[in-house]
Amino acid sequence: MPTPTANIRNFCIIAHIDHGKSTLADQFLLKTGTISERDIKAQTLDSMDLERSRGITIRMHPVTVYYELNGTKYELNLIDTPGHVDFNYEVSRSLAACEGAILLVDAFQGVQAQTVANAFLAMDAGLKILPTLNKIDLPHARPDFVIGEMEQALMVNPDDVLRVSGKAGIGIEDMLAAIVERVPPPAGDPKSPLKALIYNSHFDTYKGVVVYIRMIDGHVKPGQRIKLMRSGREYVITEMGQFRPEMQKCDELSAGQVGFFTANIKNIDNVNIGDTVTDANNPTAEAMAGYKEPKPMVYSGLFPVNNNEFEDLREALGRLKLNDSSFTFQPEVSDGLGFGFRCGFLGMLHREIIQQRLEADSNLNLVQTAPNVTFEIKQRNGEVIIVHGPQEVPDAGLIEEFREPIVRISFLIPATNIGALMGMCTERRGTFVRTEYLSQQRVILVYEMPLAEVIYDLYDKLKSVTHGYGTMDYEVLGFKEADLVKMDILVHGQKVDALSVIVHRASAERRGRLILKKLREEIDRHLFEVSLQAAIGARVVARENIAAMRKNVTAKCYGGDITRKRKLWSKQAEGKKRMKQIGQVEVPQEAFLAVLESDD
Repeated sequence: MPTPTANIRNFCIIAHIDHGKSTLADQFLLKTGTISERDIKAQTLDSMDLERSRGITIRMHPVTVYYELNGTKYELNLIDTPGHVDFNYEVSRSLAACEGAILLVDAFQGVQAQTVANAFLAMDAGLKILPTLNKIDLPHARPDFVIGEMEQALMVNPDDVLRVSGKAGIGIEDMLAAIVERVPPPAGDPKSPLKALIYNSHFDTYKGVVVYIRMIDGHVKPGQRIKLMRSGREYVITEMGQFRPEMQKCDELSAGQVGFFTANIKNIDNVNIGDTVTDANNPTAEAMAGYKEPKPMVYSGLFPVNNNEFEDLREALGRLKLNDSSFTFQPEVSDGLGFGFRCGFLGMLHREIIQQRLEADSNLNLVQTAPNVTFEIKQRNGEVIIVHGPQEVPDAGLIEEFREPIVRISFLIPATNIGALMGMCTERRGTFVRTEYLSQQRVILVYEMPLAEVIYDLYDKLKSVTHGYGTMDYEVLGFKEADLVKMDILVHGQKVDALSVIVHRASAERRGRLILKKLREEIDRHLFEVSLQAAIGARVVARENIAAMRKNVTAKCYGGDITRKRKLWSKQAEGKKRMKQIGQVEVPQEAFLAVLESDD
């Protein structure tokens, strides 16, 4: 028998990375008796090995628990979300399936950049916010100070803040009661035609695609014929249930509930996140709005070190794509690295995690090229094209506007580091937007900056400048015109396409010199001088030479007339001149790796 909507509460936990979301979720499972004390383990909902080894949440994890208050049994549907900026789209998905959000703040670290970003996401979605202070049992906790920051940055009423410890289990009962009392029940009608939101999915080898749904109206049962409204495809439900926290079958899901179904769907591309599920025979009047699909913003090449492993890499990427719809890949060929794939990622952490999952699951030895962002080019004929790499850039004469992605980036830093951070942002072509003081000690600096300047090492530089106390969060605003150029690398007069880069004209010379210096160290010396050049069109902006190896042709001349030596030197010069004209310079793979794998 499905739970009545008045007794259902759907909520998620949102917070900055490492503020204790998964640990708090463990306490909910323990206190409600969903998992016994014997079976509990740290971060129960983090099911991936990589999540456990890194100690972070990568994918959202739903779970249904039952809680009794004043003699009434309530169904609480919790969705644990990631905290890292790269997985922001997972947060937006979970918000669409909830009525309330626990906003978790560390009692020592206080409000962080992503705390603010996620709080505003939840407010925009119209969710009831439950401000919560976690880790109050720590000896260095500063609860009153941090609550003051929450009041300043998030407009939170100090009296509404719940104080808990996910690790010690303090205040969990009060929190469960607050969820029941403060979070509104879902507003759905079980008697209306079926309407459900698809908020996630994953691929199961035996069952096909497992579709995660939040029921809005009506009810659904096994054997029922359903229709996915965006694609128009129809399926018959074979199995359904809820996460408790493992997948557990049930006979029916009704309005307001959260669960899953399978319907012999073989391809994950047939299921669109944000789509509406309805009854094929009695459809609902209109589909739900859904939400924007995540777009890859960082692109990088993935190549097998051994070219015989190309097909193995294709299969491994295909398996990975089954459970991560935000990841994209397509084949490409590089002069220096052979056959590989051009992959699209949401950000640098997403890129790192994909590579680790590939290496762990498929035992492949991979080369990953330096990341670059997507550019937009308006051509003189009015056509606008999207460019994923330097090889796709048309001739300079055809380009009217070269545009790059711009992000609004919020830095939360100690007030003493404002000057150093502003200098760093100015170097990276950042535009100052505003400053907000959380307290006398901490401040939020907001800048607009090209994404290309963010993805390399900005996070590392931020940690260095702020001695580990700075955090950042960013959102993509769109494309903006910039003075960008394609810079080619020439080895012995021959253009090497794999080493071409898109750079800002002001930094082209510096970037060119760095690349050429790395190449000079890796390319072997020849019997003739080898020139390395960085060029924008026909203009050379940087040059390095690899000196020729010299053979002592006069070693056999002991004394005697100087004319004999001059004749031999002249003959050697003639030979070197001829060799320079017809000589070939092979760029070794190590040289490509030295340039492609490194950044500034």
